[in-house]
Amino acid sequence: MTMTTLNEWFEKGITPEEYIAQMQTHKENLEHVLKTFTLPEEESFFDALSSKKLRAIAITEDWCGDAMMNVPVLIKLAEKTGMEVRMLLRDSNLELMDQYLTNGTARSIPIFIFIDEDGQEVAKWGPRAAKVQAFVDETRASLPAKEDPAFEGSQRLVFTKMVAAFKEREDFWMAVYEELKNTLDK
Repeated sequence: MTMTTLNEWFEKGITPEEYIAQMQTHKENLEHVLKTFTLPEEESFFDALSSKKLRAIAITEDWCGDAMMNVPVLIKLAEKTGMEVRMLLRDSNLELMDQYLTNGTARSIPIFIFIDEDGQEVAKWGPRAAKVQAFVDETRASLPAKEDPAFEGSQRLVFTKMVAAFKEREDFWMAVYEELKNTLDK
């Protein structure tokens, strides 16, 4: 069995427009972030990134709150720099996902893999900006133990709070952008 190359994975992916069109969950939230988020004025960075002629593979799923927030930031950056992006659904591409586990164990998404013209990995980012991770950790800290009868209801409230923050907090969007910039500005 031969390993699928990143070029082959890229070709297998769908465009951001196709991804958004097929979304069942978080579509409106993703579109809100996409419409509302504005890149900062950093033309020298954008020019430098454009000259690298990178492409991006985004491992994602439409039910993922992090992807709902992070994917639009990637799309805006890609549009600004002429970077082609292809989306791969995590659950039907586990062979690739399992090469990009978070902490070696978790299939956390989104994962953005940046490749050069030859299909070589140049950088990867995901699933969450440090500032957003701190918010998630703090928000989840209020949950009762899993055995507690109140856990399920509390967890639903926590998820609702996180999704609302991901949809509205521009400082989170900017944290994602800054981390992407730092990852790609090497």
